Amino acid sequence: MKRLKTLPIFILLLFVLSACSAGEAISGAGQLNDGKPAPEFQLMDLQGNTHDLSDYEGQKVYIKFWASWCSICLAGMDELNLLAGEDPEFEVLTIVSPDSNAEKSNESFAKWFEGVNNTENIQVLLDEGGPAFEDYGIIGYPTSVFIGSDGVMVKSQSGHMSNEQIYETFDNIQ
Repeated sequence: MKRLKTLPIFILLLFVLSACSAGEAISGAGQLNDGKPAPEFQLMDLQGNTHDLSDYEGQKVYIKFWASWCSICLAGMDELNLLAGEDPEFEVLTIVSPDSNAEKSNESFAKWFEGVNNTENIQVLLDEGGPAFEDYGIIGYPTSVFIGSDGVMVKSQSGHMSNEQIYETFDNIQ
């Protein structure tokens, strides 16, 4: 009986200690953001311009990995277009992988994307064959990647994220 009374106290103590250790990990000393440098990429956009991740040095970057056949990705396109058009304090990029992961070819994707409404603000980079998808460890669509101004990949999250969630995430990233 005495053991049953001490069990809730033990659980509470365990909870408090774990919360304290999680708080220490967030503060990070000596580096702006916790994590490893984001993998470099050099990708072409739909207009034929080349984009290197290093082009965005000193800036926060939001990358959405997606596919044309992903219904969740397509359902979030209007929201993504709105985000990119708001001129947030971070760069907004999207990456698709033609000829990989059941995605259309470059030409087929470009033609298809021209017919998609409300995408005028969306910057689409083409990761032909999927090396950037592999470097970033993408296993599901959509996946959001958050990179701090120091080039550190701070967070990667599968599934849809609202614009509000994206802004909140960047509020905690330097």
